Amino acid sequence: MNEQLREKILSVLERIRPCLQIDGGDIELSSVSEDGFVKVHFMGACATCPLSPMTLRAGVERTLMLLLSEVKRVEEVKYFVLTSTHSTPIQATSPS
Repeated sequence: MNEQLREKILSVLERIRPCLQIDGGDIELSSVSEDGFVKVHFMGACATCPLSPMTLRAGVERTLMLLLSEVKRVEEVKYFVLTSTHSTPIQATSPS
């Protein structure tokens, strides 16, 4: 990955971030491919907002592509947290 492009993207995301934080959301950069495909992760209110696809395309992707000609596409990566419904906690064990 081009470290210079990554730094440019992070700089643009810092400019976008306050708009998301106003509504209780946030964004982080997950990855950048050599061919200009960017993956981001929405957090907070943005993670569950039904309008996040519009924010991704009309806000994040449009801004990145307008300011950085190297960016070809922006995609969202969703992280899921697995939880247990059991009353006892799940413990990780190391293989014997």
